[in-house]
Amino acid sequence: MAGSLAHALRSPRVLLALAMVLGLGVCAIFAGFIAPHDPGEQNLLSILTPPAWAPDGDPSFLLGTDSLGRDVLSRLIYGARTAMLVAVFASFGAMIIGTILAHIAGYFGGAVDWIIGRLVDVWMSFPPVILSLILMVGLGVGLDRVILAIVLVDWTRFCRVLRSEVLIVRRHDYVAAARLLGFSHWQTIVREILPATLPLLITLFSLEMAIAVVVEAILSFVGLGVGPNQAAWGQMIADARQYVYQSPWNLLLPIFAIFFAVAAFNLLGDGLRRTLDVRLAQAER
Repeated sequence: MAGSLAHALRSPRVLLALAMVLGLGVCAIFAGFIAPHDPGEQNLLSILTPPAWAPDGDPSFLLGTDSLGRDVLSRLIYGARTAMLVAVFASFGAMIIGTILAHIAGYFGGAVDWIIGRLVDVWMSFPPVILSLILMVGLGVGLDRVILAIVLVDWTRFCRVLRSEVLIVRRHDYVAAARLLGFSHWQTIVREILPATLPLLITLFSLEMAIAVVVEAILSFVGLGVGPNQAAWGQMIADARQYVYQSPWNLLLPIFAIFFAVAAFNLLGDGLRRTLDVRLAQAER
């Protein structure tokens, strides 16, 4: 596994994606030091100020202000914190639930596999975004509720894909040898099967982070995401719609931020898939 990760870090695609994700992470962690203004501070005398390089721009507002005079750059930086928190924690929660159920279903098979499989089928029959909206109506507004809603919806992605991988791995001779040596079911799963499925799990995790960013933006756009006092890219897009002709940058900048984050996570997932998946690497050779 360590060798595979070292090989992945030599991939230009993975290095570019890691640099992009690192940039987002720095903005998220050090938002309070990087942002030039308080993202919620309103300046009604500087409403819809254009970017600093445009005519009538103000150097103190590098990317301009929104309809309430709030600094766009500061809101973008704090929006990165919101997006990264949702991406990391929601993806991790969905990964934990989906991974546990996938390994139980794939390893034991039979009735256990059938029950978990039908549960996944029923849960995935609902459109993910619609199901997230329904959950948010019941759970209420807030960052923790957004994370919980995404976890409850997206664990099925991990479960379905990983189950197929577990079904393949459990047929290998070293798994049977572990059972003959007296390993318990738990020891066999943790020591023999989980390490074999870990490359796929890492790839799924990075791809799920991109999905979480998009879902959070959609929920914030319709007013069911974070609270009104917390900066979020989807919320910025919703606020900028009615002023698109007066200040198109207010709409385009958060859209670009979402595109940048999704591209970073997708590039990372694709790069890891190409380098960590032994079968795909051998096929490309």
